[in-house]
Amino acid sequence: MKKIELEIKALSPLAISRQKPGSSINETMDYIPGSVIRGAIAARIIQESGNESEDLSKAENGGDFQALFLSENPAIFQNAYPAKNVEIKDNYAKKVKGKGKTKQPQNVETKNEIRTQKDVKVLPTTAVSSKTKPGFKSKDKPLENNGVFDTLIDRFCAEINGCLYDPNCPVDGGRVEPFSGFYSYHQEKEKYYQHSTSKRLLTRTGINRKRATSEEEVLYSIEVINELQKVITEDKSKKNGELIFCSAILVPDKLADSLANFIKQRNDLFRFGNSKSRGLGKVEITAKVVDIKLNLEERITDFNEQLKERWEKWQVFNNQEEKQPSLKNRTYFTLDLQSDAILTENWQRTMVISPEMLQEFSGVEDSSLELHVAYSSYDYLSGWNSAWGLMKDVELITRKGGVYLFSTKQLEPWLEGLGKVENQGVGERTFEGFGQVIICDEFHLIFREEAV
Repeated sequence: MKKIELEIKALSPLAISRQKPGSSINETMDYIPGSVIRGAIAARIIQESGNESEDLSKAENGGDFQALFLSENPAIFQNAYPAKNVEIKDNYAKKVKGKGKTKQPQNVETKNEIRTQKDVKVLPTTAVSSKTKPGFKSKDKPLENNGVFDTLIDRFCAEINGCLYDPNCPVDGGRVEPFSGFYSYHQEKEKYYQHSTSKRLLTRTGINRKRATSEEEVLYSIEVINELQKVITEDKSKKNGELIFCSAILVPDKLADSLANFIKQRNDLFRFGNSKSRGLGKVEITAKVVDIKLNLEERITDFNEQLKERWEKWQVFNNQEEKQPSLKNRTYFTLDLQSDAILTENWQRTMVISPEMLQEFSGVEDSSLELHVAYSSYDYLSGWNSAWGLMKDVELITRKGGVYLFSTKQLEPWLEGLGKVENQGVGERTFEGFGQVIICDEFHLIFREEAV
């Protein structure tokens, strides 16, 4: 498998909405689902091929289209999450050794560069922030936000040692609440950023079906995502930049280049979302083929080292030495949902990934695998299938951000299996972007005293 990295630049407002079952209100989403990207590319291929009336599910008729969209192992279209535009000083600024200052060469004009934070992740459900001043800390405005930290490891250690874990804000000692959304880490600035989109309402007039003209006293509004977003500048000035979403497509090696070239040659012909005939949904897509690289073993090692350190600190509160639990001979790892998931066990919908389900997803048999904690919530989702002209079934979904903590006595056979899970996802309809996961999200290593 190879990965096609996508940068989707909004050229017009986007109306990507969802309607919850039983509701009459359309809610505009903050991201572009993988199913929308998949449908737009598939529709463009069918339209240009002229085979709209043929059965493309058969290999002799469908060719590459059948392999990409209708085979047993189709291409996986991941969700596109909003990126962040950050202004960076140019490389003329050099660090002075032994000092925390920057030195600018004389008689050199400094030019700042706008960079896009592409490595966008979903904050885990276990992340919390101050109720009164939520958000990531800022060096420029230290009093504005009190920071964000994760509670998974500390809560696990506290409960196992028989302690009550009730964290408070590390700055003012106030109450903390769950903090959700998208985030990224800027290595040069050593800073975390929260990613979001801004929205507005577009008001339009209704059309008279008989006369094909504006109908009197008929107005409606469409909530859309703005095609521009604010840029974080060095001089704190207000500046608007391009709205970019980042996604990826996982495809077989032999089809990666051909699909990427197809997208490049038609990069400004795709339309996403609703109201495309009204000028909405125009985007420009940049595609790049890259190899899949996973630092899976490194993440698992770092997670277990931090877990052992916190475990030793929490054991101080356990006075019954003979009953103290131990982490010896077990390796712990987490599954963090990066998108909504459709999970089924014994023909029933569920919100928990059981050890049996994980063994099935990964293809690894391990009787020592154990699920310790699960943090998840549910929602309902439906949709519209343009190819069929019908509503999709109502699904019970596990919401993105869910966290599952597992442990095993034998890590070696799991490295390949967990790599497969991280690439292909878990649950049903993974080819539409459902069930994306990351193993041992690094945000779990941010503790209360080191809130960011």
